[in-house]
Amino acid sequence: MDKTIGFAMCGSFCTLKTAVEQIHELKKLNYSIVPIMSEIVYCTDTRFGKAEEYIREIEDVCSKSIIHSVVGAEPIGPKGLLDLLIIAPCTGNTLAKLASGIADTAVTMAAKSHLRNKRPVLIAVSTNDGLGGAGKNIGQLMNYKNIFFVPFRQDDCINKENSLISDFNKIPEAARLAIKGKQMQPFILN
Repeated sequence: MDKTIGFAMCGSFCTLKTAVEQIHELKKLNYSIVPIMSEIVYCTDTRFGKAEEYIREIEDVCSKSIIHSVVGAEPIGPKGLLDLLIIAPCTGNTLAKLASGIADTAVTMAAKSHLRNKRPVLIAVSTNDGLGGAGKNIGQLMNYKNIFFVPFRQDDCINKENSLISDFNKIPEAARLAIKGKQMQPFILN
């Protein structure tokens, strides 16, 4: 592939390892990857891993420094840097900001800047309130031109009944389709 993909990560820390695995998969398909992290992800150590370790692995596989500020993300649109922007994981907070046109993080600025070129954004949802407060934002974004979703399902319908999670293993195929302007189907999984 001669396509360049921005891969942006938000603070669903429990899914970061899976997201990084998908960066490796996209590299195997010969995509050029521009890594992007929200400021919180870039500087926060959690029980799911140390920020510095994620940064080192991602920068090694992408051979690029991670964009982690609003200022760093702003040129993405004006310079036409990306063919596709993937946000994986995309939290409820980021969904709300995208639906409301708020660009106050590296990830939301990357999306706003990229969308100005009428190019696709692929969202991999990971939120505990996808069937709660974030539901309206998912619905709103589904109606936006150039916004696509990695297929998702309830995460744990017994213990977290409002939680939604995308099937991150579907990111490469969903990306291929989003670049062509198509939504992967079905996008709501059993």
